[in-house]
Amino acid sequence: MMRMHGGLRSIINAPDEKPTITWPLLKRVFHYAKPYRWLILGILLLILTHTGLMLLSPLILRDLLDNTIPSADRGRLLWTALALVLLPVANGLINVLQRRLNVRVGEGIIHDLRLVTYSSLQRMSLRFFTNTKVGELMSRLNNDVVGAQNAISSTIIGIITQIFQSAAILSVLLSLEWRLTLISVLILPLFILAARLLGNRLRDMARRQMEANAQMNAMMNETLNIGGALLVKLFGRRQLEVDRFDERAVEVRDLGVQRAVIGSVFMAIIGLISGVGTALVYGLGGLFVIQGLFTVGTIVAFGAYLGHLYGALQGLANAPVEFATSMVSFERVFEVIDLPADIDEKPQARKLGNSRGEILFEDVYFSYDSGDDHLLSDVRRYGSMDDVTAVLSGKKAAAAEEEPPSRTQARKNALEQITFRADPGQIVALVGPSGSGKTTLTYLIPRLYDPTSGVVRLDGHDLRDLALESLSAQIGMVTQETYLFHDSIRTNLQYARLDATPKELEAACRIANIHDFVQALPDGYDTIVGERGFRLSGGEKQRIALARVILKNPRILILDEATSSLDSESEALIQDALEKVMADRTNIVIAHRLSTILAADQILVLNRGRIEEQGTHDWLLQQGGLYALLYQTQFEKSNNTSGV
Repeated sequence: MMRMHGGLRSIINAPDEKPTITWPLLKRVFHYAKPYRWLILGILLLILTHTGLMLLSPLILRDLLDNTIPSADRGRLLWTALALVLLPVANGLINVLQRRLNVRVGEGIIHDLRLVTYSSLQRMSLRFFTNTKVGELMSRLNNDVVGAQNAISSTIIGIITQIFQSAAILSVLLSLEWRLTLISVLILPLFILAARLLGNRLRDMARRQMEANAQMNAMMNETLNIGGALLVKLFGRRQLEVDRFDERAVEVRDLGVQRAVIGSVFMAIIGLISGVGTALVYGLGGLFVIQGLFTVGTIVAFGAYLGHLYGALQGLANAPVEFATSMVSFERVFEVIDLPADIDEKPQARKLGNSRGEILFEDVYFSYDSGDDHLLSDVRRYGSMDDVTAVLSGKKAAAAEEEPPSRTQARKNALEQITFRADPGQIVALVGPSGSGKTTLTYLIPRLYDPTSGVVRLDGHDLRDLALESLSAQIGMVTQETYLFHDSIRTNLQYARLDATPKELEAACRIANIHDFVQALPDGYDTIVGERGFRLSGGEKQRIALARVILKNPRILILDEATSSLDSESEALIQDALEKVMADRTNIVIAHRLSTILAADQILVLNRGRIEEQGTHDWLLQQGGLYALLYQTQFEKSNNTSGV
């Protein structure tokens, strides 16, 4: 009966998509099994041994009924009983050893696939992550990797086991009585018919339940995280969310009941078919016994073999579904591994030593729309929270309509005709309306993206000719949205320099004006900051991020509104610190504060992805253009408000 349940699971979990099973695909699959070939061989030998011992038990029963008991041989009875005890013990030991080897193979393959998949994902560019759902990446690393290893550790080994067992049992049955064997095999099409009649309905019901579960889990995730819980309390929507959760929980409950009933009906039909086959065998076998053609022991042995045969044949009937499921998982894992990196490092990339920090943009164009060649294919995952489009209302997303042209910053190219030079030690300020391309421009410097056309140079070298690690070592960046790992302050700081000493950490934090705050915490630098640093204020997170980049001590410093989350007092202290940190470095600063702009050697005024104006603060004001307008409406107001 356990085999029947396994068949039921394979029907429910069968994928809709059908893989194209080719020899290159199978060869690649077997490549991951190669390091474990001796363990797999050991598993197969144990399976053969187990099958042989399984075949002995019915024969011992036949001898017990036909010879031992009628002859009243007490000595033979003792040995027969002892054999019936030792066989399960031996099979149990074999099963434990086989399970141990199987787990070592399975977990080893999972490790290998996860490592190569994670490594492949780490080399992907920022564009890949901005266009890919996190849930899909987690599914590839977890669900698909586990499904793929099942092809080797379970499916293929299981198919070999079932083929061997079926062949061995059929051979024994044919030697006992060919007519009963023929009747036994003729029952098999009824199993397949039952699976087709109820299998699709059962699979649809299971997927509906998984989708309902996903809706319920997504709602819990949205309303029970810190941000969602705060919003519920602020708007007094506790009862509303309880009622919404009740609706989803009721749907999950009802679908679970329906699925259980249909599954029970399916198993009852399978049991009935098995019962019919067993009844025919015992009926015809009993007739043979009456006619003297069969012994009682033989018919009992035949019945025992019959149960094993039905289990093996049922497994073989479901093998194509299980194999297809595993192959689909392998294809999804291989898709990740084979993704080309759009930000790649040349084989003979130049390792940059101590950089002077000279940055040059030459007629740079950039567009975020670069096609889907470097992205994952869309996958419909039943039961995935990532597929839930509207968590609270439950509505599906409508097809997006093309927006008409407007006088906004929306455009095809994020950057166009960007040409400028930043000399070592200079401060270059980027200003402009929201969405004008300031942040995008800074992303090109550490090669988070590559230009669509044009060249970005560092010390005269095209960035695409430099080794990525050596380029990263020259650049420090404080982004607009500060990200901290759910770990200690010390670990977050040491991410910049893994070998940094406590004194160096403290010195960086003093410069960023965060040391006194950290020291006042109960656990000091070992304080856990919470998910995304939620236990800290925006200004505290920003100063820790600044301390982290100070610790890195880069030649080029990029600040994306690095002081936007600070109050006036903290900003004054940070500005003093920045004067020291920015000395003798090339500094690219996106600023919405007047104090930063006044200190700039040159200001680039961006509008709709182009440099509309370029120069110093005083010169740009005299031109009376976009910068003068921004100064009057934004910077001057900010200056008066902050008291700078």
